[in-house]
Amino acid sequence: MPPKVRITKKMVEDASFEVIRRSGHENLNARTIAEYLKCSTQPVLYSFKTVDEIRDAAYKLADDYHTSFIMPKEDDKNPMLALGLNYVRFGYEEKNLFRFLFQTDKFGGMDIYTLMGNPELSAIMEMMAKGLDCNIGEAREMFLTFFCVAHGLASLLANNSMEYDEVQCEKMLSNLFYGIIAARKGR
Repeated sequence: MPPKVRITKKMVEDASFEVIRRSGHENLNARTIAEYLKCSTQPVLYSFKTVDEIRDAAYKLADDYHTSFIMPKEDDKNPMLALGLNYVRFGYEEKNLFRFLFQTDKFGGMDIYTLMGNPELSAIMEMMAKGLDCNIGEAREMFLTFFCVAHGLASLLANNSMEYDEVQCEKMLSNLFYGIIAARKGR
């Protein structure tokens, strides 16, 4: 009977996520994962061929965590604004994960419209189109502008270039959101 596996693939994935969350993606390697799990590097690489495979698994966990973090709650009065504010807060509270998700070369060779066509955004686009009484194409264009500003704020916060002021961020995103709506109506 083979020995029982003490360090599972899931444990390695979770540890990788935590290493990145605590000390950044640039510090992810078999040694730092092993230190986190309090084991040798051999069990870390048992279920994965390379650290790049581990990084891909950690990226998926980080992406899922990010999605749950930023999604508006049912009782949010303005779901689009809530989404933007949550995104900015994620950049502030989860600096290392934000940089891992959005400031590495994961989107290399992709244009912004491809990114906006992500199936995970479909529900948001439908909600926005319904709430603003417009088609999906118009909702995507408005979302793109809103997303770029929210991403800029989150990037500033994730890179320690500015202090987080929730009231100011909400004011900025509200002005932008309602400005986008007013510009659409003025066409």
